[in-house]
Amino acid sequence: MIIYAEVECILYEGHSLKQKRSVIKSLMAKLQNELNVAVTELDYHDLWQRTKLGIVTVSNEKKHAEQVIQEGLRIIDTFNELERTLTDVEHV
Repeated sequence: MIIYAEVECILYEGHSLKQKRSVIKSLMAKLQNELNVAVTELDYHDLWQRTKLGIVTVSNEKKHAEQVIQEGLRIIDTFNELERTLTDVEHV
């Protein structure tokens, strides 16, 4: 089972692309280290207040894959520097 999530976020505290990249890099590392998921920035590379992340996990059980994605969304929500706005989760 493959589950994929696209997550759009707004960054309130950053005032430059350098600050944005620092926050995104930290978030991506935490997701990869704790959940063993693939994650990348999909869009808004040149905007310092917005980002769109893609997160994907593969598992032999649908329930486990869903739990991993939900935990990833929870981790994103714990980051005070950003707010998750739109989330689209798809089962492949």
